[in-house]
Amino acid sequence: MRKSFALFVSLLLAAAPARAQQTTLLPEPVLAALAQELSGESAKRNLEQLARHHRMRGSRGFRAAAEHIAEQLRAYGLSDVMIEQFPADGKIFYGTQRSRPPWDAEFAELWEVRGEPAGGWLPVARLASWEAMPVTLAQDSESGEVTAALVDVGAGTADADYAGKDVRGRLVLTSSQPGAAARLAVERYGAAGLVSYAQNQRTAWWGEDENLVRWGHLDTFARTPTFAFMVSLKTARALQQRLARGERVTLRAAVRAGKHPGSYDILTATVPGSDPRLKDEEIAFSCHLDHQRPGANDNASGSVAILEAARTFSKLIREGRIGRPRRTLRFIWPPEIEGTLAYLNARPELARRIKAVVHMDMVGGGPETKAVFHVTRGPASLPSFVNDVAEHFGEFANEQSARFASGEAAAYSLHSPEGGREALLAEMAEFSMGSDHQVYADSSFGVPAIYLNDWPDRYIHTNFDTPANVDPTKLKRAAFIGAASAYFLANVSERDAPALLRLLRAQALRRAARGGGGGGG
Repeated sequence: MRKSFALFVSLLLAAAPARAQQTTLLPEPVLAALAQELSGESAKRNLEQLARHHRMRGSRGFRAAAEHIAEQLRAYGLSDVMIEQFPADGKIFYGTQRSRPPWDAEFAELWEVRGEPAGGWLPVARLASWEAMPVTLAQDSESGEVTAALVDVGAGTADADYAGKDVRGRLVLTSSQPGAAARLAVERYGAAGLVSYAQNQRTAWWGEDENLVRWGHLDTFARTPTFAFMVSLKTARALQQRLARGERVTLRAAVRAGKHPGSYDILTATVPGSDPRLKDEEIAFSCHLDHQRPGANDNASGSVAILEAARTFSKLIREGRIGRPRRTLRFIWPPEIEGTLAYLNARPELARRIKAVVHMDMVGGGPETKAVFHVTRGPASLPSFVNDVAEHFGEFANEQSARFASGEAAAYSLHSPEGGREALLAEMAEFSMGSDHQVYADSSFGVPAIYLNDWPDRYIHTNFDTPANVDPTKLKRAAFIGAASAYFLANVSERDAPALLRLLRAQALRRAARGGGGGGG
């Protein structure tokens, strides 16, 4: 347990007098104010703006998204709004993380053509367009232009895939991620570029819609620059069938893109604490702002959920409906994992001030996404009562939303007028990795992290991860769980010892009954 937050080692053992029972760890007026003010519609309007941008690290799209949020934060009355920049050139390390140069694209199209070079090429069909659908260009593609035959190399990750095939100067069709296939196709056998239909992020629904175009990546530090286009499974199968019949398929590719000097842009803002002794301690809200367009649930949803929490805190404090928290609340919008590593390593004093984190990555998936919402604990190696606080508010949202969905009286339905009315049914989950919470919880920093997340998600990393599939009610409920948890932690004191002891004892018994460990206490 972190030293400056370790007053709870003693306070939880202290025989403090019990206070009057209340519905949750927060007083009813605070609980009601949060539930009433948080707006799924407000969050979704901001999400629709973010989803317009292809938000790669250090890119123009990322910067535009960050500036939109910064403008909103200033309008909401947040303090210390700034976009900090940390150099990223491929040489600088932040901890063990080698920085990756920013990447941008200006133009990219892939056409099927027919004819001969001497007589000119005639367009047949456009297979990919950066302007229309940025996800069709693999991340970290470099500029290039070629008109060449297409060769099917299957996975393209083993020498046997190229046996009897001449791919030099040609384009290869691969089922693998571009970065995995490029090592042989381009570096060893001389292909000019790749066309991939990699089926990443497989779930039970991955093969049911052949029109999905999935996000692809090349190796940022590959020795041989190249480009890759991403196409749907339907398009790839049609091309495969033609090639299997012996038909020649000629494609014309043109790309203007590449890495360039720049920085990690990390947006932050605060709600300053009120206690002279505790205001230098911080409870942070985290997410990741980067992703392909539209990237609505992953992760515009987490980005706008913490923005909505920021708006709500600022407004309620200004109106006198809740008190200013004793500890400072900080809100952070970085590129995923690498941005958080850069931030915490470049700002060690900040890493020491942060006592707990509420991290949101994919928190808005509606029924079409098949998403299951999770309130995820930290690792057993970092035991903390913070996890039990999050589960407490997660279970409260479950119970209230289930009553509402069943037609029973519910004081806190936590639903949005434009959103769904289903029960939340959040799962209280043990630690899992895969997002920025793992950076905070790592022993390098040792910050207890609450992780709110959807999994699975039918449309993750595809062109169908759109705002239409994000539910305002889900956004509101995620923001509520995060805001309630953070506000309690920002104010927690010795007076909360009896309530916390009751909570920890109850949660420990439940975990023991389930046969799970998990960090409590």
